[in-house]
Amino acid sequence: MTTLWAVSDLHAAVKANTPQIDAIEPKDPSDWLIVAGDVAERHDLIVRTMAKLAQRFDTVIWVPGNHELFSRSADRHRGRDKYTALVQSMREMGVITPEDPYPVFGGVTICPLFTLYDYSFRGPGMSVEDAVEAARKRNIMMTDEFAIAPFVDVRAWCWDRLAYTTKRLSRISGPTILINHWPLVQEPTLKMRWSEIALWCGTRHTRSWPQRYNAQAVVYGHLHMPGVMQVDGIKHIEVSLGYPREWEPRLERPPVPFPYPVMEVGQ
Repeated sequence: MTTLWAVSDLHAAVKANTPQIDAIEPKDPSDWLIVAGDVAERHDLIVRTMAKLAQRFDTVIWVPGNHELFSRSADRHRGRDKYTALVQSMREMGVITPEDPYPVFGGVTICPLFTLYDYSFRGPGMSVEDAVEAARKRNIMMTDEFAIAPFVDVRAWCWDRLAYTTKRLSRISGPTILINHWPLVQEPTLKMRWSEIALWCGTRHTRSWPQRYNAQAVVYGHLHMPGVMQVDGIKHIEVSLGYPREWEPRLERPPVPFPYPVMEVGQ
């Protein structure tokens, strides 16, 4: 059997995560691997980690998370330029990105996506500014506001990505598996301890995509709450590792396997 595996949120800069990353191995040389974002923050570490995985698996598919986009003023690449530089590095090692032709695995089109967020997972009747200010008053503020937002208009970039992605997805016929770092529907965010964090967790404009584009499953990360949720009869699978304080308590009874076997086909 050839297996399509999936992981996300490896956070390779955390030394305690290294053994978990080193344990990501194929069961068969023909296996594929999805890496659904948040590999690391520094370009060089992202590339080194992905290169190791690319050497192990027949095919590796990557989508960026918010941590890949984190930048400092002194960095060579920031904002959209950093994403472009990462795509180039991935292509040089043969890793498939959201900018490449969608591969087909066992008759299913595998669609790596990059949609960002637009603060639309917010309370009814609230403006973006009101929602962000309310979160700030509760001392809830994502690092994105200091490491992504100063270098790019995130909402405008999100809307550009939505237009670009819908155009590409509309050309596909047949079943798909959709891969994104951020959840495509709001339901998973409703389980979070602090509801305000949902502001940085996706966009309402992807809500219809799983049904519209014939998804057999949706693979995502970001929330650090691995598990499977059925939404409109479609599996939404979070495959994140996260930080040691999160995955160590799950070692004996993990909510889902890591890596997660999304699909298997006979050779």
